[in-house]
Amino acid sequence: MIRVVLAEDQAMLRSALAALLGLESDIEVVGTAGDGESAWRELQRLSPDVLVTDIEMPGLTGLELAQRIQRHGLPVKVVIVTTFARGGFLRRALDAGVSGYLLKDAPVEQLADALRQVHRGGRAIDPQLALEAWSEPDPLSDRERQVLRLAGEGLSAGQIAGRLSLSHGTVRNYLSEAIGKLGVGNRIEAYRLAREKGWL
Repeated sequence: MIRVVLAEDQAMLRSALAALLGLESDIEVVGTAGDGESAWRELQRLSPDVLVTDIEMPGLTGLELAQRIQRHGLPVKVVIVTTFARGGFLRRALDAGVSGYLLKDAPVEQLADALRQVHRGGRAIDPQLALEAWSEPDPLSDRERQVLRLAGEGLSAGQIAGRLSLSHGTVRNYLSEAIGKLGVGNRIEAYRLAREKGWL
């Protein structure tokens, strides 16, 4: 039996996925979570075989959750199910040790097959996305990405400094670096381009 924890912030979709996966004779959804921190607690409590997670969630994103799992060496495979058909997201997911990456418009049978494949030690990645992921590398560092994400949410350099326990000057440097690397004129354009490419 493949024991699964399901992390998805949209309650209706979470329930539907749990119900559909529950119809499979060899898959059991042992826990669900509506945000990243809750998912982390469920993983520690239940020790499932596989985590199925969205990327965009309150608290921790699916990618941050995968990174935390990797950092702590938890023996759980991660499958991301998302609407983001962007190579940048997939590349970051693979760097975080994710074993599966599927789009939400895929049929549920494909997800069930992906869970079986991942559980056996394989990978389940959308092939078109895999090609795109390696065509354009992500130029941002983790810290630049973090600062740019907060800038895109409307925080000032001073507020970002406070949030991340950095100096005002350091935040300005990270923003300048990101703007320079992306070849745009300001932090808003940098945020938009990075989001479009799947680098945030």
